[in-house]
Amino acid sequence: MKPTVQTLLDRSELALRLLTAADALATGALDIPVVWAHTSDLPDPTPFLDTGHVLLTTGTQFGDASVGEGAAVATSDDAAFADAYVRRLREAGVAALGFGTEVIRAGTPDALVAACTTQGLPLFEVPYRVPFIAIARLVADLLAEDAYARQAWALAAQRAISLAALRPDGLSATLAELSHRLGTWVGLIDATGSLDREAPRGGLGQPALGEVVGEARSMLRRGQRASRTLLAAESTGTAQRLTLQTLGGGGALRGVLAIGDSPELDQAGREVVTAVIALAGLALEQNRDLDRARGHLRSGLLRSILAGDTALAERVAAEMWGELPHAPVRVMVTDAPLAHVDRLTELLELRVEERGGRLFFGRDGEQFVLLVEQHDAALADELASEFDLPVGVSDPVGASGGAGAGGGASAGAGGSIALAHEQAMRALERARETGAGVSYFEEISRQGVLAFLARTDARAVALATLAPLTEHDAANGTTLVTTTRTWLEHGGQFDATAQALGVHRHTVRSRIALAERLLGRDLSGFHARADLWAALLAVG
Repeated sequence: MKPTVQTLLDRSELALRLLTAADALATGALDIPVVWAHTSDLPDPTPFLDTGHVLLTTGTQFGDASVGEGAAVATSDDAAFADAYVRRLREAGVAALGFGTEVIRAGTPDALVAACTTQGLPLFEVPYRVPFIAIARLVADLLAEDAYARQAWALAAQRAISLAALRPDGLSATLAELSHRLGTWVGLIDATGSLDREAPRGGLGQPALGEVVGEARSMLRRGQRASRTLLAAESTGTAQRLTLQTLGGGGALRGVLAIGDSPELDQAGREVVTAVIALAGLALEQNRDLDRARGHLRSGLLRSILAGDTALAERVAAEMWGELPHAPVRVMVTDAPLAHVDRLTELLELRVEERGGRLFFGRDGEQFVLLVEQHDAALADELASEFDLPVGVSDPVGASGGAGAGGGASAGAGGSIALAHEQAMRALERARETGAGVSYFEEISRQGVLAFLARTDARAVALATLAPLTEHDAANGTTLVTTTRTWLEHGGQFDATAQALGVHRHTVRSRIALAERLLGRDLSGFHARADLWAALLAVG
């Protein structure tokens, strides 16, 4: 610890006497760190002072010398001069004022004691036998001891942290050692924005923890290396200071290191934290390489499953992550833009671990394909909201193509999963078109086969087919398109159509006849009606 004013007062060899009553000073005034001791008798020495300095003076600037032949600059009773003098010292951040007696003056001016007491500046008296150089040398020695101790602490801490990094769970051990050395809470938020690990466990409560995770997610979304200081509210109503630092390179952030309830770190503390950031970043990069290797393995197993060869996938998955999802299962497909691949992978790996392996995913070209248990379909909403991606979800399928309970999804379910994958792809296309976020194949299938015609490739043909009717309506103010649609919706029944439109049935007959002439088609047959209905669906 750096020396303080109280440290100087406690040294018996100096025999310093505090003149301002301790209870008249602000709390902690005597515990302010002293960074240097400076000597000056100038009326205004502040240009040569800095925060944390102790000023030593013999009082020449106060005049009225009782010892020696000091020149009088002001009288000892000049309260205005003393007040201004002390005010300048306070504004400069001086930690304390030491007055040497029996050199110029027989005692400390009463006006100076009163000014220091009023303004809360510690004032101590230095006896004649104690030279100022002794105080300055003591401060310098204590500062050197503190610097050596801090450097020794930093080296010991870095050594302990390096050894912790060699343990089986090196990252957790490293964070625990940092927490122990700093005496504070330390947490790691992973690339998915979730609290991955902390030391000590449960050391930071709500709502402070929620604010830390929220700020970390914001930093991760920005994708740039950064450091933040956060004042998080505690349940007691007080604010806690936390420091957040991203891990990894810009554009490929691996997480955020959070250090809680920590004062401003000195150089030694920053060195220790920097060492931990480097080790944590290295550990996360190593994990990233392992994730990539696992990703290649998952992709290979996924291709095997979709090809119908599920036995190998079942054996490997059981060894690596746990058994495959139990039937009935759903297949989900979502896009895999490069900007989200790493974060998406980490989130899915976390969900696999939470479910004991009963969730399988793999990358298939530009998509991620997931196999989940039927009750786990809500994962699609999480992916869509967290990453703003379209997600297609298949119908539930079971072993041998039927919905059943028990047994891994791989047990004879290769064909049904391949079919579910096709369904999920169609649902993904619909999610992209509608911007719905999540699209379920069962919702599409309820609309019928013709619902798939409402896509870009069919729309152009449909517009051309209906052009004679739309152009006639635009030119003549008729409603041939509306009439034709209503007539087809009512199964070609003229009376029902007339009632729905609020017109006479002969009016409907004449409009349909006009539509037939404009289209050049006989709408009495099923095929012509079906084709016209498909065109109406395609244009929406």
